[in-house]
Amino acid sequence: MQQSTLRWKTMGRAIKNTLISLVGFIFVAIGLIFILLPGPAILFLPLGLALLSLQHEWAKVWLKRCQRLMRKSAVQLDKMWLRFKYRKP
Repeated sequence: MQQSTLRWKTMGRAIKNTLISLVGFIFVAIGLIFILLPGPAILFLPLGLALLSLQHEWAKVWLKRCQRLMRKSAVQLDKMWLRFKYRKP
């Protein structure tokens, strides 16, 4: 009896891990497609990498790179906006 519940728990864990990886890869693929086509790549790539980083070390590295790049872009956009806002007519 106890052996069968243990088997179900390990099978459930394997299914959960597989689903997380599958959804993560799908989100990353959609994000990569949206880089080429107009769409919300900025949402799908980090979300997919965050899901994949739960199980894969390489995804953690790419997620940190993505976050760093997004932070730099936000700072540059803020600077550009301030220059535009306070420009002399």
